[in-house]
Amino acid sequence: MNTYDITALGELLIDFTENGTSPQGNPILEANPGGAPCNVLAMLGRLGHKTAFIGKIGKDMFGTQLEHALKEVGIDTIGLKKDEKIHTTLAFVHTFEEGDRDFSFYRNPGADMMLSEADLEEELIRNSTIFHYGSLSMTDEPARSATRKAIQIAEEAGALLSFDPNLREPLWNSLDEAKEQILYGMEHCNVLKISDNEIQWLTGCEDFDQGIGLLQEKFSIPLILLSMGKDGSRAYTARYRVEQPAFVQEHTIETTGAGDTFGACILHYILTHGWKEYDKEELKDMLTFANAAASIITTRKGALRVMPSKEEIEVYIHKTE
Repeated sequence: MNTYDITALGELLIDFTENGTSPQGNPILEANPGGAPCNVLAMLGRLGHKTAFIGKIGKDMFGTQLEHALKEVGIDTIGLKKDEKIHTTLAFVHTFEEGDRDFSFYRNPGADMMLSEADLEEELIRNSTIFHYGSLSMTDEPARSATRKAIQIAEEAGALLSFDPNLREPLWNSLDEAKEQILYGMEHCNVLKISDNEIQWLTGCEDFDQGIGLLQEKFSIPLILLSMGKDGSRAYTARYRVEQPAFVQEHTIETTGAGDTFGACILHYILTHGWKEYDKEELKDMLTFANAAASIITTRKGALRVMPSKEEIEVYIHKTE
């Protein structure tokens, strides 16, 4: 029996989001805990799974805030390291009218990039059923080598590998380099969660099925999940393609964490039902639950601290049937 259901490696940062205007007409910014891997862990923790995080923060006020936030939602912080010199990474998020976002990063360098191979708590990875990673830890050294080493440890330990590219264009030196690193991530994963704009960018195919088909030919990934925002989601296996509509909310305020919540619920299904070849009905159930949870999170500010419970998600599905 593994100690942890899932360990995730990657970025932990502060998302500054606009929250009103001051009397002088200046935007008021709220410092939210952010970073995709911990959003995934927070949702899985909410669903009763044992989670751990591997990453690096600065020895500063924001690092302290982030460490407290992880502990508060029950994520094990034994793998969380602190950099003496480099500050915690900051992201400034501008939300447009229709809910889309624009990011400005203060990360040149940021502490999350400084995670090294020597920082890895290898036992955490070896004792996890699932190892989850993204591409932000692959933009620069030493974090890139640390990510590759962690992937290797997870594979050797027989863990299930889950990858969400989570492309953030401004953080890469070039998009060719981004492509090269993201393809490396795909070579090693069993479960891939990718968004509609990422699949188009990566494959050059306008048609999603065609793009996913190219990935399946190249990498033979057993389970691929495509998130399409308000157009719902799809699951692809060697035998099936299943699509489920989104639960469209009239109360959506922002999309922060929706993809992470969706991805976490997919991993919850795998942890609950075991890793196997799922049939159409199972894939449909998997997507319905994940779509509902993602829909709920779009009605809340932030993500990490406000993840929905299993009961809440089930009630919401039942209510909309």
